[in-house]
Amino acid sequence: MLLLIAFIAIPILEIALFIQVGGAIGLWPTLAVVFLTAIAGTFLVRTQGKLAIGQLQESFSKMDNPTEPLAHGAMILIAGALLLTPGFFTDLLGFALLMPPFRVMALKQLKKRVQMHSFTVGTKATHNSHDNAQDEFIDGEYSEIKPRENPPQSPSGWTRH
Repeated sequence: MLLLIAFIAIPILEIALFIQVGGAIGLWPTLAVVFLTAIAGTFLVRTQGKLAIGQLQESFSKMDNPTEPLAHGAMILIAGALLLTPGFFTDLLGFALLMPPFRVMALKQLKKRVQMHSFTVGTKATHNSHDNAQDEFIDGEYSEIKPRENPPQSPSGWTRH
């Protein structure tokens, strides 16, 4: 239900903001602001994305928990989508998600709602040795069924002839 409300409320809010800003500064400056925020947002998403990928690679190399860099990367991806969406409210949310302090605060709020019970790095290899191969055999019988040479050409039941 919350998602439905967001899909209805956000476009209405964006239209209202376009009307207000367009009335205050005019049509062409309003369109220029929307265009420039998309370009600036793209540049910021690229730089922040590179930093997030670097942090993710560092956590993998140190065998640390990668959930925080992954969450930052996901928020940067969402910020990019919001900044490419025309509108002032979505641009505000997108720029906020590009700010590391805002992402840290959002991640803290998310951690309060999500509990992680365990985290392991690496794999616990289970290797089946063939030393006791007699335990791996299953005794059974089979018979080979040969296909018919000329299958019947009756209607399939899905079509009427």
